[in-house]
Amino acid sequence: MNTSDNKTSDRKTSHIDLCLNEDVAFHKKSSGFELYEFEHYAITELRLDEIELKTRFLGKKIAYPFMISSMTGGAAKAGKINIELARAAGELNIPIGAGSQRQALESTAFHETYRVLRKYAPKVPILGNLGAAEIVSSKNVVDDIKLLTDLVEADGMIIHVNPLQELLQKEGTPDFKGLLKAIGKITSSTSIPLIIKEVGSGINRRAARELLNAGVRGIDVAGAGGTSWAAVELKRSGIENPYFREWGLPTTYCLKEIKKLKKSQHFYLIASGGVSSGVEIAKSIALGADLAASARPLLEKVVTEGADGVIKLLKGWFDELKNVMYLTNCSDIKNLGKTKIKRIEELY
Repeated sequence: MNTSDNKTSDRKTSHIDLCLNEDVAFHKKSSGFELYEFEHYAITELRLDEIELKTRFLGKKIAYPFMISSMTGGAAKAGKINIELARAAGELNIPIGAGSQRQALESTAFHETYRVLRKYAPKVPILGNLGAAEIVSSKNVVDDIKLLTDLVEADGMIIHVNPLQELLQKEGTPDFKGLLKAIGKITSSTSIPLIIKEVGSGINRRAARELLNAGVRGIDVAGAGGTSWAAVELKRSGIENPYFREWGLPTTYCLKEIKKLKKSQHFYLIASGGVSSGVEIAKSIALGADLAASARPLLEKVVTEGADGVIKLLKGWFDELKNVMYLTNCSDIKNLGKTKIKRIEELY
């Protein structure tokens, strides 16, 4: 393994350790879910066992409108984590995203830490993952995407856009010039569905429109309110910067804005950034998302309790989601997406 490979692997290990052991959550800025509440429907005639949580994603049926978000890969520590996360995804029949596959382009040393996703979750939608910085610097971006897709036998590919993280990362490359052109080249040259994901700063409607016009199939808003990757990189560098630590658009704002584009375009809208309960999954869908996603709460659970702990946690979330649907008279996910959700001030 060359020096570059070592640096990438070491950085991934550092990211895992910081997310598990340090305060890297947003402090002042929330995802915004607490600002909304459902309208109670007092005469519901639904039965809990008749409520349907199944939906479709990337051409496959999934049991719940939820994805285990991209976390890790490309480091020795990542292999065991991905095995357990994939076991949970397979057991629950929900999608799972690979962590950034940049290291897989640099070396084959840790390819197995990505391959385990399909090995332990053979039937669920799996998404590969590469950063915007790697997309624009690639000499043959289409071949790179195909290689990484094949590595995890992916149903789609996430391109994560992280300008703030690249700006603050001591090894960062904050240069995304040519990104939309590169995305357009991928979408026009391959049939691989692309989903664009932020990493905690959110995506606004204008950016989403340009991405959809470039041919992407989905937007994962990954808004402010959960993990602050600015905080992660600032801690790695030993620097304090309270303003940029809290930079970003709340998850709920991104959902409401991007939902407006669904009037004229079909695409997957994914809610992540501070999702940590079944109620927040329900609110995400009512605000326009097709499914929700989460990372750090599951990372914390998987390292202490393995796949069984993740499954138990998520089943609790999904029971909570079903309870919300019962109390709002929503028989399935499609109806939940049409249900009334109010800002708190409207109820007083």
